[in-house]
Amino acid sequence: MGRLDGTICDLSYWLSRLTKIKRFYIIRQVSVKMSRFLNVLRSWLVMVSVIAVGNTVQSFRDHSFLSEKLYTGTPEFVNGLQARTFGIWTLLSSIIRCACAIDIQNRTLYHITLWTFVLALGHFLSEAFIYKTAPLTIGVMAPLIVASFSVIGMLIGFQCFPEAQEEVGARQKKRN
Repeated sequence: MGRLDGTICDLSYWLSRLTKIKRFYIIRQVSVKMSRFLNVLRSWLVMVSVIAVGNTVQSFRDHSFLSEKLYTGTPEFVNGLQARTFGIWTLLSSIIRCACAIDIQNRTLYHITLWTFVLALGHFLSEAFIYKTAPLTIGVMAPLIVASFSVIGMLIGFQCFPEAQEEVGARQKKRN
């Protein structure tokens, strides 16, 4: 069947081979683009982590940082204890995000990192719109934008993960 003698059978064989080769190259191109996306996401996570460490240091050094930049609606609520708690929360988020950037293929760590951004987004939205302690200034808009873009980027990044062997095996069992 390897030679081309003009029969329909041989033509369909070669067309199927061509389709498989084409499909392989398309999948390869998509995976290269997705791996580039994951590399950009890793860089983003490192950058956000470094900025968060700076915010942590600032929270521990001078609690007026929070009342002047974030919680300007009710600065009297900001005290040293609240600033240190905010600093620890920010530091923990930074460590998780940096660990995810190092091991971005770890699904559990990826999910936890995504949740750090969801929680940050929820926190700042609730402070701005429910509790009215953080009006929409540049100090609040910046973390809202970072958290929003991060959530979107990480959701897109889910498409880059290869299927787990358990999922493939379960799907094959359902077909049989």
